[in-house]
Amino acid sequence: MIVRIMGEGQLTLADGRLGELNKLDDELLAEMENGDGPGFRATLQALLAKVRELGEPLPDDSLEPSDLILPSPDATLEEVQELLSDDGLIPGSA
Repeated sequence: MIVRIMGEGQLTLADGRLGELNKLDDELLAEMENGDGPGFRATLQALLAKVRELGEPLPDDSLEPSDLILPSPDATLEEVQELLSDDGLIPGSA
């Protein structure tokens, strides 16, 4: 799976690793629904850090279609809400 972090680039991530991200995605969704700005910010940072940890960066000149697009680290709560699906940001969560 190709994952894009907006403003940073793309990483390859094994599909089997998505389960490890679902807990953070569920927390992020709950914080957004509760309007918990500080919690949202901390969980977004943790989610993106986990993606960077588990993924392998693609070369900067690689332009592969992204299977999953995640917000930039400085995205606002409103910007992240625009990216949400029924499952949250990560497929198979929520």
